[in-house]
Amino acid sequence: MDHLWRSNRNWVRFNVSNDKEHSQMTPKNTICLWFNKDAQEAARFYADTFPDSKVTAVHEAPADYPSGKKGDVLTVEFTVLGIPCLGLNGGPAFKHNEAFSFQVATDDQQETDRYWNAIVGNGGKESACGWCKDRWGVSWQITPRVLTDALAAGGDEARRAFEAMMPMTKIDVATIEAARRG
Repeated sequence: MDHLWRSNRNWVRFNVSNDKEHSQMTPKNTICLWFNKDAQEAARFYADTFPDSKVTAVHEAPADYPSGKKGDVLTVEFTVLGIPCLGLNGGPAFKHNEAFSFQVATDDQQETDRYWNAIVGNGGKESACGWCKDRWGVSWQITPRVLTDALAAGGDEARRAFEAMMPMTKIDVATIEAARRG
């Protein structure tokens, strides 16, 4: 199947095999994440970090393209928590920002800490209110369910939980639970 990809006003045609061994993508909607040259490394990290995540296919460029050479990894198909994604090694033209993030619901402090520490401890950066960025610049919201439940409750409970959350980087479950109780 021929595909066109545009970079800096140049169109590049590449072929993706319909052979099931080479392509596992079947969903109608797939998140495409643009990387400089390390989509495969990022996909492997996500697969190692989150359950129901895996690298499903790696496709090499069939010819030179503006940000790479024939044989370089061009696209990587993977899932993050069951969500189908495509990593595109498109070069340095575009950077990730907070306009897109993965929100990961966690059940307790241990799970919150595990994901947060994996992302931040692997070259990522902390941000505010449960947000962090991985080393590739992809934003993540590591959000305990106790927080989303409190906010959904409305009223004073939501206000107290929200006010408790605002000064946090990583969400502290015990502090949110205490705020819910008043």
